[in-house]
Amino acid sequence: MSGSQFHVHGPHDHEIEHAAEHGAHDRMSGRIAVTTALIATVGAIFAYQSGATQAEAVLFKNNAAIKKTEASNQWNYYQAKSSKQNLAELAIEVVPAARQDDYRAQVKRYGEEKAVIKQDAERLEAESLKWDHDSDHALHVHHRWAQATTVLQISIALAAIALLTRRTWLLSGVYGVAAVGGILGVLAAMNI
Repeated sequence: MSGSQFHVHGPHDHEIEHAAEHGAHDRMSGRIAVTTALIATVGAIFAYQSGATQAEAVLFKNNAAIKKTEASNQWNYYQAKSSKQNLAELAIEVVPAARQDDYRAQVKRYGEEKAVIKQDAERLEAESLKWDHDSDHALHVHHRWAQATTVLQISIALAAIALLTRRTWLLSGVYGVAAVGGILGVLAAMNI
């Protein structure tokens, strides 16, 4: 270190230096290091899955909104046909008898067109509901992955505390909390 720099060692720096110098003789440090690396690796996988299911939930919600808009457009089209049908029905009452058959044909045609439009609108609404359901399910799975990731992060923090305090009994907590995180990850993988 040059003479112009000022450096203060913190307690964690001392522990790291001590572990580096005496690590070959310290089984606890090695065990915690390997455990932490394994937990962090599994946690990274869980975090990736959490992000993927969140993106999937957003995509599904977007699809639901698109289908809802398409259904709304169909209902508007249905309403326009209803208005034309109503005008044709009114025309039957006010036009001379010679032209009434034309308007009766229009009333019939608009009624048939409305039936098809209504079916399309109802189909699109059903698709929108399905996408909404899929989005809700994906969001539930995302939350499960996020819970698993958080619990594994707590396990890693406990491992750091165990290493710094040299309390071997904390290792039971590390393994127990990591097991809970693993169980949550399995539940997420099973879509539960």
